[in-house]
Amino acid sequence: MSHTSRTSWIARHRTLTSCGAVLALVTLGACTAPEETGGAGGGAAPKPAASSPAAKGGDAPQKKAAIRGSGTFEVGKDVPPGTYRTTGNGGAGCYWERSKDSSGELDSILANDNVTGTSYVTVAATDKIFKSGDCKDWEAVDPQAAGGSPKTEFSGKAGMLKVGTDIAPGTYKSEGPSEDGAGCYWERAKNAGHDIDSIIANENPAGPAVVTIGADDAYFKTVDCADWKKS
Repeated sequence: MSHTSRTSWIARHRTLTSCGAVLALVTLGACTAPEETGGAGGGAAPKPAASSPAAKGGDAPQKKAAIRGSGTFEVGKDVPPGTYRTTGNGGAGCYWERSKDSSGELDSILANDNVTGTSYVTVAATDKIFKSGDCKDWEAVDPQAAGGSPKTEFSGKAGMLKVGTDIAPGTYKSEGPSEDGAGCYWERAKNAGHDIDSIIANENPAGPAVVTIGADDAYFKTVDCADWKKS
């Protein structure tokens, strides 16, 4: 089944839990949030080459492992476990999938997403397959790394952003759904596993929105919202 037909089976569902949180699900079945680890160093996609040898007097810089934007890869053979980032659509519509086996069946899916804007995903060592379709190439990132110039204003269609690196923590306001969007959705996440347990809080605001992104949050996701500004 292609990723385009699969997404018709795995539509995003938003349900209200007993505690009032709105959950955006693209996965079916129980999942376990993977522990985030940095991608292994080393080479061109899909199979990373051995890392660069250490230079005298210190270690030589290592290239980031990469995953092609389209393809099906065996975890541990074609790609190492780790956290990866893509800047989104490289074709008709970026779709990725973590799977527990290579059967291609619906029950094998651990987590998946139809990407809008930027996205991060952590491929766990226990995953068997990582699938990506029509995405821009994935780069390996260190989820523990800090730095950069975190923004205090950003697009409501930016996708998934790393707190402390892409954006600064704090309280943000948006006018809600963008004029041409299908419906504003935001999510605070504690990791890039993309299962239910990774969600700290989320919402589908119909009007102006306010959200406090905590310093301990790992990621903030925003889809089809008006721009966010720190208040």
